[in-house]
Amino acid sequence: MSELHKMLSGGIYDPSDDILSEMRSKARNLTFKYNQTTRAQKEERKNILTELFGSIEGNIKIEPNFNCDYGQNISVGDNFYVNFGCVILDCAEVKFGSNCFIGPQVGIYTACHPVNPIERNSGVEFAKPIIIGDNCWIGGHAVINPGVTLGDNVVVASGAVVTKSFPDNVVIGGNPARVLKQVETQQ
Repeated sequence: MSELHKMLSGGIYDPSDDILSEMRSKARNLTFKYNQTTRAQKEERKNILTELFGSIEGNIKIEPNFNCDYGQNISVGDNFYVNFGCVILDCAEVKFGSNCFIGPQVGIYTACHPVNPIERNSGVEFAKPIIIGDNCWIGGHAVINPGVTLGDNVVVASGAVVTKSFPDNVVIGGNPARVLKQVETQQ
């Protein structure tokens, strides 16, 4: 089994593998290129993101600086916005629904390291996917940890550290994040 297959299936993998290293290098080159563009270069930005991401279902806008590990493991729905300084470590799938808004300095991390120091020091890793539903808003400086699924209409308060999954229609915040209130979806 290849290291890429191990990584994407949640197994222990060696990130120094030549194929994974080449994939990360490609993503770094594309994000560097993207981060050098200006707002006036809309078509070039769109082309770079199309090459970088696994799938884009509609309108997308990402403010520089943006960084990710692989890019190809990220899929986004329509009307996707990311503010300045976002980092997505996409060693596993990272999927966003439509109408998602990501605040500044947000970290979304699928990467995991062994707790055992001997195993961790060997350099191996594993990853858990992150799934974000439709109509979600993640406030500035929030962190979404590996394995988290957020339902539709979830609001993550600024600075929250999300360590577990949450259902639809909630506002969450704190460290670790907890439900602060329900979201009313009727007008």
